[in-house]
Parts: sequence; C-alpha cells; structure tokens
Amino acid sequence: MTRGFVLLLACVLAAGIGALSWATDGFRVVTTDGHRRLVVQRSPQPLPDVAMIDQNGQPFSLAGYSGKTVLVDFIYTRCPTICGVLGDDFRNVLRLARADTSSQIDLLSISFDPENDDRQALQHYGERYGASAPRWRVATTVDRHGLAELLRRFGVVVISDGIGGFVHTSAVYIVDARGRLARVLDSDEASTVLAAALREAGRRESSGWPSPRGYWR
Repeated sequence: MTRGFVLLLACVLAAGIGALSWATDGFRVVTTDGHRRLVVQRSPQPLPDVAMIDQNGQPFSLAGYSGKTVLVDFIYTRCPTICGVLGDDFRNVLRLARADTSSQIDLLSISFDPENDDRQALQHYGERYGASAPRWRVATTVDRHGLAELLRRFGVVVISDGIGGFVHTSAVYIVDARGRLARVLDSDEASTVLAAALREAGRRESSGWPSPRGYWR
C-alpha cells in the first residue's frame, strides 16, 4: 500500500466522518426520527386547526386547546400491541396529573382509522383506559384531508401490516399553548412524559408569552 493511497484513504474517511457528524447533528442522533425530534425541540412547529369529533360525539377543534399544554398520541382502537401501551401510559399520566393539582394538561388520542373507529369504538377504547372527555378525548377527524394533514405535521408514519392492522409510530407529542408541536417523546414512562409536559407548561407560565391565539395554521 503506497503512501499516496494511505493519504487518500485517510481523506475519504475524514470526509465521511464529517458528513456523518453533520447529518446526525454531531453524532447525537443516528436516525431521521431522532434528528426530527431535535428540530422540533429547537423550533416548535405550527399545527393546523383540524375539526374533530370525540368519543361522546361532541365536535371540537385543536384551536380549542389554545392556552393549554396537550399530550397527543395516535392510535387505532383494534390495535393489539403498542396502542395498549399508549393507553396504559396515558392512564398513568392522567393519574399523576390529577395528583398534581397545579397541572393544566389535557390528553388527546387521535385515531387514524376512521373507517373502523366510529363513535362506539372510540367510546370502548376510552372506557378501557379511563378516558373521559374533555380532560382526555379519544377522537377522530371530521374528514380525511384533516387526518392526512395531522399525520404529516406530526410526522406520524402509518403502514398497513397486510392483515387488517397497521404498523405505526408510537411516540407521545407535546403541543404547547400556542398550538405548536413542541416535543416528541418516547411513550415508555408515564412520569417522564408528564414531567416533560409540566416543564413545557412551566416555560409558558414563566416566559411571559403573549396570548396563544393565532398560532394555529
């Protein structure tokens, strides 16, 4: 191996490492999802004001949460696996939030399976995990366009599993009082999720933000 070849190889490796470092934000993330979480945390993303219907058949819109911090997950009620974890996690978050009388955090579970998740299905899911509107709504969008826009803005991936179900993203999302996607979290620890939401709400309270209205898009 010649000296020239060794120098060339070293340059190629250095360039590759530099590119990897840039793409992974200094090696702090190694996946697109991880990079997106950092981007969201640094620059909260505005969300659309989508019309929805909850498990009681009551219409509402995302803008109705203006001034509140909201935890959001995406589910389908027939899900035999991860949605159960999400439901249990939200139930525990709600229990912890009720114990903290100063917390002003609402929960929202959005179904991405409107063909099957009618009002009765949403009610059964809510009853299974103790969801009671309006503190914890289990809802679906009024139309498919609104659903598609929500999935896109939240970065939720939903893929048919070929046997009638779906493989999908299992994160928990924090929407701040301005109607912006502020954090993307793993859903494996209720206390951690609640603590992050309380910190987000605390930043709003201590920062002297202006009125949150007008940030929904």
